[in-house]
Amino acid sequence: MINLAYAMGAGGTGGAGGTGGFAAFLPLILMFVIFYFLLIRPQQKRTKEHREMINQLKKGDRIVTSGGIHGRITAVSDTTVTVEISDRVRVKLNRGNVASMAQAAPPLQPAPEKEKKEPTEPSSKK
Repeated sequence: MINLAYAMGAGGTGGAGGTGGFAAFLPLILMFVIFYFLLIRPQQKRTKEHREMINQLKKGDRIVTSGGIHGRITAVSDTTVTVEISDRVRVKLNRGNVASMAQAAPPLQPAPEKEKKEPTEPSSKK
């Protein structure tokens, strides 16, 4: 019986004990790499795009809030935006609560000037 206990001991592993430690961590490392490329990296990209969009908000942009409210920006400050959601109904929101832009404000173009007619000189009197 004692010989059987010695046979089941850890002494029979030989020289393979040193590489077994790294091989045990290889699946964990592989899982982290897969999570990075499938979950972490795309989320960081989305966060960066959202931050850029928030920094580029300007008066006249049509936006959608994180609560689903659609409106038009009437004023912008460092931390807040004022959004008109109906005629004469305005709400103040934190910039971070803007989920997306529904439509950017059209670029301002100078109003077309009416053609100015040069005054005609009255015909000379005879």
